[in-house]
Amino acid sequence: MLNPISEAFKKAKNENRPALLTYTVAGDSTKRQSLEILKSISKNADILEIGVPHNTPVADGSQIQTSSYRAIKNGIKTNSIFQIVKDFKKFNKNKPVILMGYYNMIFQYNENKFLHKCKISGVNGLIVVDLPWPENKNFAKKCKKKSIFFIQLLSPTTTNKRLNEIIKDSHQMNYFISMLSTTGGKLKVSPKEILKNYKKIKKINPKKDVVIGFGITEKTIGKLKSADGLVVGSAICKEITRSLKNRQNPVTNVDRLVDKLKNKIR
Repeated sequence: MLNPISEAFKKAKNENRPALLTYTVAGDSTKRQSLEILKSISKNADILEIGVPHNTPVADGSQIQTSSYRAIKNGIKTNSIFQIVKDFKKFNKNKPVILMGYYNMIFQYNENKFLHKCKISGVNGLIVVDLPWPENKNFAKKCKKKSIFFIQLLSPTTTNKRLNEIIKDSHQMNYFISMLSTTGGKLKVSPKEILKNYKKIKKINPKKDVVIGFGITEKTIGKLKSADGLVVGSAICKEITRSLKNRQNPVTNVDRLVDKLKNKIR
């Protein structure tokens, strides 16, 4: 049986479009509201990335940091995140969920205990930003035993030799960081240049799915739609912040934004 992440890519390919991956922070702005946002956007998002709030997020730009601080301030804990995933899976058991976070949280929780909780709550994949290859090899093997994808990060400066080694070792999905930046920065390179780097990665093993993330917005998403998948995070977190500031319903507004994003890649 295919991992639901692979199923989502397969479905998107059959529809001649990239998979849409959305990123929201668990517990933003409250546990209940973040669950409602996931339920609402799941009709348009192919894969849901859920960020684990962290107080020193080295890869995250200001929009995601703001979301994380709101969630932490409102008392989000690791077990609450697993509960959000579990509750979402009761609503839609087939929609893939990827947790994205930092290794310290996994280390503090205990690797084996963390993966057990991932498995029983319905997590299908993990991105651990500060656990690069080859340091992640043992943890990635543990993930594989639980049928959880460990998603490797690839950057524009990763050497060809290293790219080949990472992709050879990787599970079915990899994440290409479009540019040297934190999340949410304006695209510093052209979509053409991003796709050139992306194609170089795809050529190594065309059977493995590669998504592009960082700097993708409603304006840029349509220019990158030849990729297997596209990740939008900061634009969504920004919409939550804007909605709260204007005393509007973030669930409705984020749902509307994700609908627009989906229409751009159809």
